[in-house]
Amino acid sequence: MLFPAPEGFSLDFHPIPYRGDPMALDRHYLPLQGKAGPSVLTFFALEQTSRCLCYANAYLTRADQHGELMRFVEFWRGVTGSNPKWLYFDSKVVDYPELSRLNQSVIYFVTIRRRGAAIVRRLEGLPTSAWKRAVIDTPKRCHTQINYIEESVRLRGYEGPIRQVAVTGLGRDRPTLFLSNHFEETPRELIIRYVGRNRIEGGLGVSVNFFHHDCLASEVRLNVDLDAALTVIGNGCYRWLASRLYGFVKADPKQLYRRFIETAGTVTIQNDRFIVQLDRRSHNPILREAVLDRNQSPIPWLGQRTIEFTYR
Repeated sequence: MLFPAPEGFSLDFHPIPYRGDPMALDRHYLPLQGKAGPSVLTFFALEQTSRCLCYANAYLTRADQHGELMRFVEFWRGVTGSNPKWLYFDSKVVDYPELSRLNQSVIYFVTIRRRGAAIVRRLEGLPTSAWKRAVIDTPKRCHTQINYIEESVRLRGYEGPIRQVAVTGLGRDRPTLFLSNHFEETPRELIIRYVGRNRIEGGLGVSVNFFHHDCLASEVRLNVDLDAALTVIGNGCYRWLASRLYGFVKADPKQLYRRFIETAGTVTIQNDRFIVQLDRRSHNPILREAVLDRNQSPIPWLGQRTIEFTYR
C-alpha cells in the first residue's frame, strides 16, 4: 500500500541507552553521549522512496548483530516473495563474508569501507591526474564538487572482485571509500544512491523525538522489541496519512500531528458506524479533499463498523 514497487532500503543499527542501574546489557557506542554505555541494540530498515520504516528488531545481542541484514532479507522475501533490489548500509552493519552472501543472492548494495592507514597512504600518493571530477547536485547538499577514483579490489572473505570508489570533497579530511557489487552504474550514481541513506538517520531521529523511541521502557529485550515494532506501525500510519494529504507527502509525523491529528471533536457511535465530527480548523479543507473514509471496509475490532468523518 505504501510502497507498491520498492527498490531500495536503508539499514542501520540504533542503540537505546539504558539510564537505570547497570544491568547485564551489552555496551554500544552512543553517538549523543560520545562514548560507549549499556544499551539495547535495535535494527531498522527504511524504504527509500516512501521514507517508511518497514522492519525493526530489538531482540539482538552483540554476538548475532552481523546476521541481522540477512534476517531482514529473509523477512522481506517471506512477505513479498522476492529479494530487495538495493540495500544501503554503514560498514558496521555487516562483515565481508555477509557482503559475499548478498552478492550471491543477486542483491545490489552500496556501503562504506573502513579507511585503513595503508589504503589512505596509497590514495594520497596517487597523482592528481588519476582523480576524476563529478557534481553531486542533490537538494540541500553543502558539498557538491567531488573527486573520485574507481577501482576493482578484493576483500578477505568476499568471493570475487568488488567495486571501490574513493571520494574526496565530502567534507571529511580523508577519502570516503564506497563499496558496491554493481559494476554498470556510474560512480556518481552510486554516491547519490548512498546519499539517500541519510533518510534512515532522519527517520530514526523522528522516532527518537516524536515517538520517544529512546525512552527505554525496560531492560528486557523482548519488551523493547515490542516498542520498536509499535514505532514501525506508528511511522507507517503517519506515512500513509501523508501520502493521502495533498502537499504533505514529505511532512514529518510531528507536523502532521500538530496540523491534523491534534484536533478536538465529537464521536457518535451508531449501530453500523462511528461518526467523527472534527472541530473547525484551517487545514480541514485538505482533509475534506483527501476523503479518508472513501471505499473503506468494516473494521473488525470496532464491531464491523465503519468510520465516517464530518466537519463543522
